[in-house]
Amino acid sequence: MHPQTLRSYDRMGLVKPQRTRGRGRRYSRRDIARLRLIQHLSQMEGINLEGIRRILEMQDEIDRLRSRTEELTELLRMARVAPDSRLFAADAGGHVHLSHRARLIEPPRALGR
Repeated sequence: MHPQTLRSYDRMGLVKPQRTRGRGRRYSRRDIARLRLIQHLSQMEGINLEGIRRILEMQDEIDRLRSRTEELTELLRMARVAPDSRLFAADAGGHVHLSHRARLIEPPRALGR
């Protein structure tokens, strides 16, 4: 890809490469796979950059939802294995923790945010 194209994709937020000390871009394998997908969608499928941006946002949201589903599935599995044990505990500040891992549970977010 042409360097100007890469800079444009970076400005649009389609990819977010790491930066070197000299402000050069360092692309990870994930970034490169994403760039190839962008190129395919643009050149082979004829999708404009705004459409590609929306597709990538939806894919990122799907990935987040899959991850959250895996977390909740594990909690459900644990509840079934030990139905009498407490999975959650609240501290003095009212924050809810997983009792077996002592990490905060994030409140559910509205979809699309």
